[in-house]
Amino acid sequence: MALTESNNFSIGAKAPDFTLRNTVNDKMVSLTEVKGAKGTVIMFICNHCPFVIHVNAELVKMANEYQQKGIGFIAISSNDIENYPQDAPKYMKQVAEKQNYPFPYLFDETQEIAKAYDAACTPDFYVFDKNLESVYHGQLDNSRPNNGVPITGKDIRNALDNLLENKVVIENQKPSVGCGIKWK
Repeated sequence: MALTESNNFSIGAKAPDFTLRNTVNDKMVSLTEVKGAKGTVIMFICNHCPFVIHVNAELVKMANEYQQKGIGFIAISSNDIENYPQDAPKYMKQVAEKQNYPFPYLFDETQEIAKAYDAACTPDFYVFDKNLESVYHGQLDNSRPNNGVPITGKDIRNALDNLLENKVVIENQKPSVGCGIKWK
């Protein structure tokens, strides 16, 4: 697995709009339909990446906690399913159900949405305010598979807490690290 860092996404940049299929219920959903009243976390993930597998439980825990505070969570998989069939929608649904994802798990078949966000890796995290303007783009926390650092979600939790408390955007945002998105 090639280690890839997330690309830069400017603070204050507007979230690119999308309408994608939710693999859990097979319905099309738009960003405006699933965004949160106070903010939104968009995560580019996939089924097979060890970095995503490593943080899945924390993603579920964090979403369950912050959705009650008005933060929406959206997961998107953009991987090429011809060369990585384990990331196909039918398996996305299985993973979402097994992990009890409390958020939609959307399939970006054309990869246009990943390109619009300049997503580079899985997981790749974006936090937007209620107006869908970027306030954070970076890592979940310092934990990585096999590095012994506990998974806390502290970086995104700090960004969300600052957003909810109308505090200043976090200055030092460390890029996320994971497997590169599997481009067609």
